[in-house]
Amino acid sequence: MSGQYWGLEDFRDAAAGAAVLGSGGGGSYQDALYILNQFSGWTGSVPVLPYDGQSACSVIAMMGSPDAAGAMSLDELAHSIGNTLSVQARVCGFSPVCAIPIEIGPINSLVPLLAAALQLNGITWVVDGDGAGRAVPELPQTTYAGAAGLPASPCVVADNASDPAQVQSGVLHAADAAKIETIGGALVKSFGAFAGISMWPSGPMNGFALSGQYIPGTLEQIRLLGSFLRERPSDLELAEWIRAVTGRETGLVASNLYVTGVTQATSAASLDAGVIELSATPEPSPAGACVRICNLNENLIAWSTTSPAPLVVAPDSICYYSADEGAGFSNATDDLSVYYDFSAGRSTGKRVSVIRVATLPQLSASPGVMQSFASLLRSLGYGGALPC
Repeated sequence: MSGQYWGLEDFRDAAAGAAVLGSGGGGSYQDALYILNQFSGWTGSVPVLPYDGQSACSVIAMMGSPDAAGAMSLDELAHSIGNTLSVQARVCGFSPVCAIPIEIGPINSLVPLLAAALQLNGITWVVDGDGAGRAVPELPQTTYAGAAGLPASPCVVADNASDPAQVQSGVLHAADAAKIETIGGALVKSFGAFAGISMWPSGPMNGFALSGQYIPGTLEQIRLLGSFLRERPSDLELAEWIRAVTGRETGLVASNLYVTGVTQATSAASLDAGVIELSATPEPSPAGACVRICNLNENLIAWSTTSPAPLVVAPDSICYYSADEGAGFSNATDDLSVYYDFSAGRSTGKRVSVIRVATLPQLSASPGVMQSFASLLRSLGYGGALPC
């Protein structure tokens, strides 16, 4: 079984790559940098391997609103995931030795890596892959949700209490990922801003059913992408690199624009819903053309005021990149504040580009995924066709 051992610089590269391929979600990149800076004394390594089909494994993640969470610390993340895994072992009798990300994103790609680095409740290695090849607003928009032999239950959700006696947690049993999403979202909101989650357990009880139900190699792709970003490529160079390395079709949707408007609010389901406006000049003109990107944590649809048809529609990814910064970013307020001055209500003068990255066939072919994306898009007022 081939694989690699990752150190702290690999973690940094993975977070940087995920900030691009996360399609605006998966957690705040600024939070990821803050957490990794707190982890700077660590000198160990973590095996990142294909799934072996014989190890107990769980999908683990942080769930909730990045904006409501504020600046997440390493301790908060570690307590959230550690508490979740502890409850899973004590109540469900299941103790995974490896973990896999739910999605690609600056925080959620790091969660299993940090769990293995800290050896939280026996996690020692990470599966190289995820369930979407991008970040997604809800659990049903993953390959895991479409896997008949990989039940989402029991799912464990827990808060970040440092005192075991004060931990708030829930063990959820439901027929499918959509119902888990509804119940889990309500729990997270009752806990506060965010919580750890562990679900889709794979072990002897279901024939190690994770095998064949995830998208392989995506962690290595974001690690390589993060390394490439050190060269500060142009937006065109970056789009071509993503196409060449991932095999996904790409297109430069908007180049070197300015963030001139941000509207965001946290929904009852702990999702940050909003619209990001990009213009050709730092000061938007009422008559000028602009690009608007609608999101529910993650970017779902991009429009131009000069075109009646959308520029990009999910599940294709709508990826941010700034050649000025040599970095991607998310829709979290602390990420956007690099490009948009919230107090002044105008651009900071740093330019951003938008790259379309085609969805992976493993995702679009998973049962229920396209219908789930269609439902989200209808909630944003779009009832048209989705990419095949």
